[in-house]
Amino acid sequence: MSRAALLLLLGACVRQPMAAPRAQTRDVVFTGYSPLSRTAEIGRRTLTPLTYRLGKIALAASGNVLREQQIDLPNEKFALYVPATPPPKDGFGLLVFVSPVPEPVRPVLWREALDRHDLILVSPANAGNDTSVLDRRLPLALLAYENVRALHPLDPKRVYVGGFSGGSRVAEVAALAYPDVFRGALLEAGSDPIGGEAGIYLPPAELFRQFQATRLVYVTGEKDQVNLLDDQASRTSMKDNCVFDIEVLVARRLGHDLLDPANLGRALDALDKRSPIDPAELERCNARVRRELDARLAEVEAAIARGDRDGALGLLRAIDGRYGGLAAPAILDLAVRLRP
Repeated sequence: MSRAALLLLLGACVRQPMAAPRAQTRDVVFTGYSPLSRTAEIGRRTLTPLTYRLGKIALAASGNVLREQQIDLPNEKFALYVPATPPPKDGFGLLVFVSPVPEPVRPVLWREALDRHDLILVSPANAGNDTSVLDRRLPLALLAYENVRALHPLDPKRVYVGGFSGGSRVAEVAALAYPDVFRGALLEAGSDPIGGEAGIYLPPAELFRQFQATRLVYVTGEKDQVNLLDDQASRTSMKDNCVFDIEVLVARRLGHDLLDPANLGRALDALDKRSPIDPAELERCNARVRRELDARLAEVEAAIARGDRDGALGLLRAIDGRYGGLAAPAILDLAVRLRP
């Protein structure tokens, strides 16, 4: 899909006349910051234990101070759509949607589906694929949530993150790192494996346990073969890491395109319809992962015992990438023992 065609989908509907719309998408400026969007907190949740530790050491050695927040909110804009109806008893749902281009997502044709689901949509501007995920796109998504939460009653069980194409890959990062905020993710035509591949590392163990209860909806156009294959690889990695609440939708007649209203409605229905997770199956799967991790940590111990420091370091780096936060604190203790 060409950039020009995508921009047309994202923005052209604003110029089309519409009979008595119930609500309008507005461009807004937010003012509230959140501890969740602090640079250090984003690093703690998204980087591997060794990378995060080495970063702190390097920062201290340089004498520099980490910038608390990467975003200057007075200079940012967000597209915000709020249904005109009163909020339901438990509050509105929220979909934070990340665009792959600088223009935020504000499609008029989605309004009926959003209204039917009592769903607010907010999309940050200037958060496209040419900007940093950790320094810009992720904190903007978190600040979008924080400010909508402050302005409107929200049902915390229906706070979702989504995106299209590269924005969907950011949504996956956000869902994985912030399962205490986002209880579901709409992954449209873009996804990556977790567990070290493609740079999506597992967060600290307590957060990953929460992520295992996150609802994931993959939806990609039937003609978008590249991303259909990427979705398959992503889902395989999810199941390998004991993430089971997954729904797969194929958008008929679409290629690499933003969802039409009918397919969006199906995707939102799927987000709200959670699948029960078998506790016994989850326990067995987590135990398998733990055994695999323990075996690899034991290999590091054995390498240290025989004096193979280089071999131990190589094994440690591989564990750090594959298991991320699940390997802490053991991996940090081993790293201390391997200091020169």
